[in-house]
Amino acid sequence: MSVDVWQPVFRWTGLVCAAVAAAACSPTFNWRELRPEGTPLEALMPCKPESASRAVPLLGEPVELHMHSCEAGGLTFALAWAEMADGAQVDAALRQWQTASLAAIRVDPADPRQQAAWALTVKGATKTEGVKASGTDHRGQALQAQMAYFTRDGKIYQAAIYGPRVDDAVSAGFFEGLVLP
Repeated sequence: MSVDVWQPVFRWTGLVCAAVAAAACSPTFNWRELRPEGTPLEALMPCKPESASRAVPLLGEPVELHMHSCEAGGLTFALAWAEMADGAQVDAALRQWQTASLAAIRVDPADPRQQAAWALTVKGATKTEGVKASGTDHRGQALQAQMAYFTRDGKIYQAAIYGPRVDDAVSAGFFEGLVLP
């Protein structure tokens, strides 16, 4: 057989290989820098986040909560912050926020089988607390969460990943990308 007969096969094989290579190169996590307006925070998000703000009750007072979130690879990534009018209330506000976040995924904060402290560092934060938890989502499906609570200069922050299984490499990329310069 001549090469001309095989030319369409070579072309088709080349196109299939190119398509497979392109699919392998398209990242599930397309990391990008995020600098939320009104805060010095720098973060890495694995997808283009949507933004929202609303008043939420915190320590009996309405506080404006700013949130950026997106979904990638079957996970939800969220970054939120609020400014406390009274800097002396920062610790209590962080505790209440953490308790509310655990309750939202049906985790009893007093049950060590459902949650554990997690050591992490956020560059530039004056206080950082981490928690890993296993709960359920609003449909009753199993859900893992990794949440970081941190503060500086009267602002409180939460960075979180939620999903059926949180991969360590993805978690490291997200949480290590948090910086308060």
